[in-house]
Amino acid sequence: MQNIKSIGFIGGLIAFLTILFFPIEIINPLAQKVIAVAAWMIIWWISETVSISVTALIPLTIFPLIGIMDIKTVAANYSSPIVYLFFGGFIIALALEKVNLHRRIALSILKLTGTKADGVIFGFMLSTWLMSMWISNTASTVVMLPIALSVIGLLIDDADGFTKNDQNFALSIMLGIAFAANVGGTATLVGTPPNSVMLGIMNSQFDIEIGFFQWMKMGIPFALLMLFVCYFFLVKVVYPNNLGELKTSGAVIQTELDKLGKMSRGEKVVATVFFCTALAWILRSQINAFFPDLNLTDTTISMIGALSLFILPLNFKKGEFPLQWEDTKNLPWGILILFGGGLALAGGLKAAGLIDLLGQFISSKEGWSILLIASVLIFVMLFMTELMSNVALVTILVPLVAAIAIGLGVPILHVVIPVTLASSCAFMLPMATPPNAIVFASGHIKVAEMVKVGVILNVISVLVLIGLFYFVVPILF
Repeated sequence: MQNIKSIGFIGGLIAFLTILFFPIEIINPLAQKVIAVAAWMIIWWISETVSISVTALIPLTIFPLIGIMDIKTVAANYSSPIVYLFFGGFIIALALEKVNLHRRIALSILKLTGTKADGVIFGFMLSTWLMSMWISNTASTVVMLPIALSVIGLLIDDADGFTKNDQNFALSIMLGIAFAANVGGTATLVGTPPNSVMLGIMNSQFDIEIGFFQWMKMGIPFALLMLFVCYFFLVKVVYPNNLGELKTSGAVIQTELDKLGKMSRGEKVVATVFFCTALAWILRSQINAFFPDLNLTDTTISMIGALSLFILPLNFKKGEFPLQWEDTKNLPWGILILFGGGLALAGGLKAAGLIDLLGQFISSKEGWSILLIASVLIFVMLFMTELMSNVALVTILVPLVAAIAIGLGVPILHVVIPVTLASSCAFMLPMATPPNAIVFASGHIKVAEMVKVGVILNVISVLVLIGLFYFVVPILF
């Protein structure tokens, strides 16, 4: 791994300097400069030489130095309204985690899904899926993992030992948590970073807006379908457990709930803010129709929710609020910088005419099937994301996919949305997503066991996304 990072570090710089100082002019000098920076960033993103968020700072420093954009224009990308939409979402997620409300919700769902083995697995998946719609898939997985390990521990310590059926149950519950976390984030715009990167590029470069509720009308059915697909193939096809009733699992879940005690004032305030923010996102159009002077946007709603968590008092005399500014040290600031870097790179590609050039090239190719091209793009995105960061991949490919859509003469979102969703459907390898890596580290999963079911789910995901492209997205977008 270190060798790959070293090669990537040197390779990125060499690619940048070679293209910059020994240009073979394709379009214009500006395009050559943008290609040089893009090559540098792509190599560093793929090799993860440094943090992908650090790489995202390259446009802010290099674009002004080599004359691609002035600093004011570049910096605007790092403070886009889309960045603040997700900043607000991250703040709300932070509050949910701080007061342990997400854990209470998860345990309550687990309690409702019963004590049959398959029901327990589904309960873990459903809880993770719901949490991942609003907080990071990493946090969702981390919350569920210790509870799942407690349930698995009961099987290890029982009279018959850790049988093959027990192992299949453990595999299903671990993989189910990871897969549910991956697909749950696709249900909302704030659920997973690739959605936000795509939204930002559409907004800043193509003046296309996607409403929060508009996305949910497609995102929730898609995410729910994938949840059931993952559950079915894990539990019924690849790793059936035949265990029946797990009476002791109910005791474990109740014990964890008892540890939380009654809902605190902090939990109640955070729950209220969370519910009102989500409701405002869903009903934004109706609210604006009744109060046109408000001109509410999803970003404004997000920031109102975030601000509320800092100013609604729990105990005013003691200066207690749901969140203090010190809590933001746990905020994923790097992701926000990554959004900005992606927008800046996309802006450079567009300003240099590269997106238009690709669109013209595609449009000149008569007889190319739109369905075939979209299918190939979905396939490439899904299987490439097994090997590199899905956020970096979306940042690189979405502008190019948009250009291809323009060249094909189809609405940009019809192609971009399925391709973006594909980046969250990585089920095959531990390094593909943080949830995959977290559950793999539990010791209950081997790479071959993840690949065995992951390949099937990847192929099904491609087919579902092609169907989404052909039948659903054109109706909703």
